[in-house]
Amino acid sequence: MYQSKYPQNFPKNFLWGGATAANQIEGAWKTAGKGLTTAEVVAKAENRKKMSMDAVNEAVLATAIADQTAINYPKRRGIDFYHHYAEDIKLFAEMGFKVFRFSIAWARIFPNGDDQLPNEAGLKFYDRVLDELEKYQIEPLITLSHYEMPLALTQKYNGWTNRQVITAFTNYTETVFKRYGKRVKYWLTFNEINTGTWGFHATGALDQNLTKNEQLQLRYQALHHQLIASALATKQLHQLCPTSKMGCMLARMQTYPATPNPVDVQAAQVADQKNLFFTDVQARGEYPNFMNRYFAEHGIKITMHPTDQQILAANPVDFVSFSYYMTTVTQANQDGTAVGNMATGGRNPYLQESAWGWQIDPIGLRITLNEMWDRYQKPLFVVENGLGALDKLVNGKIHDIYRINYLRQHIQQMKEAISDGVHLMGYTMWGPIDLISFSTSEMSKRYGFIYVDQDDQGNGSLRRIRKDSFYWYQKVIDSNGENLI
Repeated sequence: MYQSKYPQNFPKNFLWGGATAANQIEGAWKTAGKGLTTAEVVAKAENRKKMSMDAVNEAVLATAIADQTAINYPKRRGIDFYHHYAEDIKLFAEMGFKVFRFSIAWARIFPNGDDQLPNEAGLKFYDRVLDELEKYQIEPLITLSHYEMPLALTQKYNGWTNRQVITAFTNYTETVFKRYGKRVKYWLTFNEINTGTWGFHATGALDQNLTKNEQLQLRYQALHHQLIASALATKQLHQLCPTSKMGCMLARMQTYPATPNPVDVQAAQVADQKNLFFTDVQARGEYPNFMNRYFAEHGIKITMHPTDQQILAANPVDFVSFSYYMTTVTQANQDGTAVGNMATGGRNPYLQESAWGWQIDPIGLRITLNEMWDRYQKPLFVVENGLGALDKLVNGKIHDIYRINYLRQHIQQMKEAISDGVHLMGYTMWGPIDLISFSTSEMSKRYGFIYVDQDDQGNGSLRRIRKDSFYWYQKVIDSNGENLI
């Protein structure tokens, strides 16, 4: 009789940790030769009538560059990780982190994006960060481009719409691979690459005065350039650092059909295909036919160089990573009712939601892990998952049981997925320390195990305070996921 065997626990080498982005933590936006980035011209939420990620224009950019008031642009100050990195990494080590995901600010290395020579002061900053991580035997997981690019490339080329940016990017990636390649085993190319279909924040391209079809054309062309740049960076890494691994990164938007009606099921399938298109290209090395049909039906014509398809096919990523925060519901002829402030789709009556309207679905994580493993058969890595909440500091402490409950439920479902046979490399929750929210540029939307004393106006001591979840995650890591009490 066949006796089945399956893993029931997290593997011994499982990578537990946390994830951040340079533009949300570093600050020091014009220190030591750093250039201005696209992320640093996004105003805080209450100023969005004047400026928003989805309504940027040339006049707004000019205003943003002229306005040096950091309070208006919270990502310029972050949480001052630039000066607090040693203290913060020590706290991560206290929790027992095996890995820390962070991004390199391209404009800290090449202030204008396409400078002839790199900024040595910027390179030295990341040398110091890696020194601290090595001190505590924490593996770095570096994202090469996380929702920011040198603003000069938007002004000069309209961001990724111009193929010249590929050359600038591969010069940047070659520089950091040569500098840090022997110290860094795990890399990611573009953060949540699929969100480039939403607009400026991911592509650096201004397109708000275009029709919807014109926007689609521009955004998918820009994303094609990113896909080629990702493949070329993967090729560079494999040549320069043969033992290092490159991953892609997707904002996973698992969706369910609203009803068993076949038209709703098919509509949900199409929505999932459009979401997974990007990892299909990066992991499989070619454009899938369902997207070729979508392009044809929407009049989208991707301009490719003769060698582009060969470049994609020859340089697939080594592993697939993704963020997971919520699921959505899809039906035919949907009206686009918003879920949270990032995604569109229908609400699921069986799920609770966060204070920001993000529906909480731990089982959905197991579902998406299984589907992605079946689809790609490459190691998976959950590199973002967390709960934004209004944490209250009471008598010097933060009792965030709601965050503990959220993370416990999602980690339990990861364990179930491993038992299902999924090859899961690790888990870096977002974000281990409070930081500036990407979507709203607020400080009050807090994710961390570590409280940072700073408000939405930038006031506060920047003191770091351990939350209850800090000690809980410490026990989780120490037990390798067995102690989820």
